[in-house]
Amino acid sequence: MNEDAIVERLLAVLRTKGWTIAVAESCTGGELSARLSAPAGSSDVFMGGVIPYADSAKRSLLGVTSELISEHGAVSAAVALAMARGARERLGSDLGIGITGIAGPSGARPDKPVGLVFIAISGPSGDDEPRREVWQGSRESNRAHSVECAIESLLKYAVREN
Repeated sequence: MNEDAIVERLLAVLRTKGWTIAVAESCTGGELSARLSAPAGSSDVFMGGVIPYADSAKRSLLGVTSELISEHGAVSAAVALAMARGARERLGSDLGIGITGIAGPSGARPDKPVGLVFIAISGPSGDDEPRREVWQGSRESNRAHSVECAIESLLKYAVREN
């Protein structure tokens, strides 16, 4: 399925279910929001997005606690899930997705390499297990892979849920 077709399919499934979606994306810098808002008429399901690059923005805009960031780090499954829940709650949507990672080329630590990303979905019937990926490309390709992975994860979640 090409890039445009998968987004159209996701939006169609969300419409059928009567669901809306909100996005919280850090390492992708708004690219997921751009993809979800590109098709005409997407405003009936896409509520909006938050791009909290700084930890302070994660706290103030999404309600991610300082303790959670201190304990797990900003790039973690726990923070991705807190971002997804925060987007869902703050924007009043049925689904929320959170993406956090290290796009590169800098920012790596021994336990968190460049290309590490966590993607989490919070939905009406519970939260999905956060997805962990490590991409091996450039900053641009790491971001693009993360967006594609997020869209595919959203589609799988929406199709699976009744």
